[in-house]
Amino acid sequence: MKVIVDLCVVPMGVGVSVSKYVAECQKVLQEAGLEHRLHAYGTNIEGEWDDVFAAIKQCHERVHALGAPRITTTIKVGTRTDREQSMQDKIDSVTEA
Repeated sequence: MKVIVDLCVVPMGVGVSVSKYVAECQKVLQEAGLEHRLHAYGTNIEGEWDDVFAAIKQCHERVHALGAPRITTTIKVGTRTDREQSMQDKIDSVTEA
């Protein structure tokens, strides 16, 4: 099943700047070959359900490995059965309205 996810991984107990942890998650997504787009407060990801959620697990594992003792994550998930829709399709439908 195809899925579009909005992911926000927040390492806790690591100080104010979290950019190196976010960058590590971006590496995970790149390595997984998933379409993804960073935005100001998270990352949009699209792909097959199992691949996306495996990558999210890998993000947690890598962020913990960098020294974050705790992580809080917000995930929004969207799926469709009536047709395929990409992140770009969703953006285009709004900008064309």
